[in-house]
Amino acid sequence: MKILLIFLVLISGCVTTTLKTESDVSRMQFLLLPEFLAINMAEDSYREEIKKAEKNNKLNTNKKELDKVKRIAYKLIDNVSIFREDAVDWNWEINIQESEEVNAYCMPGGKIMVLTGILKKTDATEDEIAAILGHEISHALREHGRERMSTALVQHVGVLGFAAYIANRGRTVSKTSSNVAIQAVVLGTTLFFALPNGREQEREADKMGIELSARAGFNPMAAVSLWRKMGEISNSKVPEFLSTHPSNENRIADLTAHAKKLNKLYLDSKDN
Repeated sequence: MKILLIFLVLISGCVTTTLKTESDVSRMQFLLLPEFLAINMAEDSYREEIKKAEKNNKLNTNKKELDKVKRIAYKLIDNVSIFREDAVDWNWEINIQESEEVNAYCMPGGKIMVLTGILKKTDATEDEIAAILGHEISHALREHGRERMSTALVQHVGVLGFAAYIANRGRTVSKTSSNVAIQAVVLGTTLFFALPNGREQEREADKMGIELSARAGFNPMAAVSLWRKMGEISNSKVPEFLSTHPSNENRIADLTAHAKKLNKLYLDSKDN
């Protein structure tokens, strides 16, 4: 029975989260953590980040900048249904935090945070801001955070422990089982920030982000200029935003090829 349960959990966790489009992203993903749990955990973490930023007077200090980022973000969000229809109904939220850090992220369920360092240090144009946001939104659409959290949780409690946790949801569970589940949730939330996206996840976000930007009416070649700027920010330390996938000539070549491939989507969007 235990072996069957483990098998069923593993099989149910192997899916692809987005529809196949011109970006040709269709890899099967390891997603044992239920989607609603990932979104709830992300919501709690996001609220904590908001509280800390508000306490330090670092949240949305420039209304003009916030309005611009939101305007760009919602143009992208208007096109997310091409990848998955349910994302249209996510409770999307966009905030900007004052920070020297070169970073941005979109958590499960559409919780976006942009750190001002990435905007200021790249002197990002509107098309380049769309490239940043499109990349991060694509991570959320593809559920890369949930994928990382699933792997971390299984490593922490084991497949059997995870299977037992899923099987006991909705029932009365022992104190020990409850504690394990709570620890797992805390671990998963922590590791959402601690574990970087893998290289394949970054490639997927690159491709989907360019397509999302093009469909929303932003020049897809802005992804190329953005990553060139990112690569020039520091000669000695790779920014966190690039930590697992540095901006090198191979990546620039891939971005350029994909942007050219999807340029017709951009031109079509301008005609509509």
